[in-house]
Amino acid sequence: MNAIRPPEILLVEDDEVIREATAEGLRRDGFEVRSAGTGPDGLAAFQEREPSLAILDVMLPGLGGVELCREIRRDSQVPIVFLSARTDAVDIVLGLEAGADDYVTKPFEPAVLAARVRAALRRTRPIPMPDGGLERVGAITIDRAGHVVAKDGEVVALTPTEYRLLAELMDNPGVALDRAALLERVWGYGWAGDARLVDVHIQRLRSKIEDDPTSPQLVTTVRGVGYKLTRA
Repeated sequence: MNAIRPPEILLVEDDEVIREATAEGLRRDGFEVRSAGTGPDGLAAFQEREPSLAILDVMLPGLGGVELCREIRRDSQVPIVFLSARTDAVDIVLGLEAGADDYVTKPFEPAVLAARVRAALRRTRPIPMPDGGLERVGAITIDRAGHVVAKDGEVVALTPTEYRLLAELMDNPGVALDRAALLERVWGYGWAGDARLVDVHIQRLRSKIEDDPTSPQLVTTVRGVGYKLTRA
């Protein structure tokens, strides 16, 4: 019987010391790791063989991490985790808006990065429905068995995190879910996370499923609380 191969991580980091130390830490945690030191090399490595997950530094030579994330998102929905030496909100939000699922700021503990990676990989697993059928809200249908979301019959390309977020909202129709609850249920955080993760992913989800994302009718904001799914 063939052994199950561990998840393969693509690490793109220009600092050689950080790159090697991070790769070694991930290997100790049971992951296979390929690495690259520039944006173009990272893109070439991704296109050569799609990994289970990509870790991208924000500041990369040749092709920045945000631009690299956008290039990856043209053809793939694999989880992406950003590494950033900056705590500036603009950099973090730009990365999330480009399609990243999560971020870790430097310096970081290897165990923290490994935990974020494992949580992101868990979000790629299908979410079963008790009756195994389709669920519909407005023009949106979600097929849990096939892990597919469609709008007016056309498949919508969601990242694993966006899919989990929509599924969580659909599991609680009409219920206002606060950001802390969504962070715990969708991102798997057992600790306080960054509310910007929720807000930016709600924005991205709306851009894909709402007729007019600036005036959402499905995923609505509950001021002072969070978000809820509003059935037509």
